[in-house]
Amino acid sequence: MTKAVLSAMIRPLVEPLLPGWVEPQWFMSKEQALELAPRAEIGWFDFTQPEPMVEVVTAATQLKWLNSIYAGLDFLPLDLLRERGVTVTNGAGINAITIAEYTVMLMLAHAKGYRDVVRAQDRREWLLDSPGKRELAGERVLLLGLGAIGGLIKTRLEAFDMKVVPVRRSGEQGALRPGEWRGRLGEFDWVILAVPSTAETAGMIGAAELAAMRPNAVLVNIARGDVVKQDALIEALRENRIEAALLDVTDPEPLPADHPLWELANAQITMHLSGRAQTKMFQRSADRFIANLEHWHSGQPVAPQMDLELGY
Repeated sequence: MTKAVLSAMIRPLVEPLLPGWVEPQWFMSKEQALELAPRAEIGWFDFTQPEPMVEVVTAATQLKWLNSIYAGLDFLPLDLLRERGVTVTNGAGINAITIAEYTVMLMLAHAKGYRDVVRAQDRREWLLDSPGKRELAGERVLLLGLGAIGGLIKTRLEAFDMKVVPVRRSGEQGALRPGEWRGRLGEFDWVILAVPSTAETAGMIGAAELAAMRPNAVLVNIARGDVVKQDALIEALRENRIEAALLDVTDPEPLPADHPLWELANAQITMHLSGRAQTKMFQRSADRFIANLEHWHSGQPVAPQMDLELGY
């Protein structure tokens, strides 16, 4: 029997489907997880905050396979997991549909001034003109990150007749290579960040990149807060050097109530809700886990598997 220590959060979705060779042990708290973790060969240690996940993963000294619903696991001790030879499957793609839809919503809401429409309704004020007159059709988008989320963003924006130029290492299909996009920033109306959080992407948008953007450029970040140098962004927004920033992610999270980003009319903050704007996340993750159990037992690869060297 293979011992699997699993969050009780997903118990109703996976317990009826577990094969006979799995011996499940369920936890409802960090304390229970820490008690069970040292015996786990398979672990699903998700919590709402990263700190308990780090503690439990560190305690799981016999772990062979770690699964998570989260796509971004850069906060885990990846070096330790690599040293122990642990296979890690993450939630890459689980939330891709809803995040892609959320990205389109953010862009349309900004283009049409929809926040001001909602505020006028709250005031019971009948507007005589639209507060936003921008059209997506014909505008150019630089898309940094062409994984599961970025790929869906691309097809959805192309359906709005936008010209989407992705960044990818191969440079295929009209894409820019990683060393080329900075010199082309001034060509784009929208810059969308859909990259993983790694040492390579941390702070990739700073003062120089913001200065290179068009005055009408809109920065959309659905990646991680740390890929943008936030002080530089605040300065650029205050001085209206770019038109706006649509931020589903910030650094830190939650954003403190007195943080200057809240005060900027040209910053829209959506509290990292894009991946939560759905009802299918847990079912998709459970279905993937059950399928991966069969692959694991038969010696086939499990997916999506993290590259612990690259961090995603």
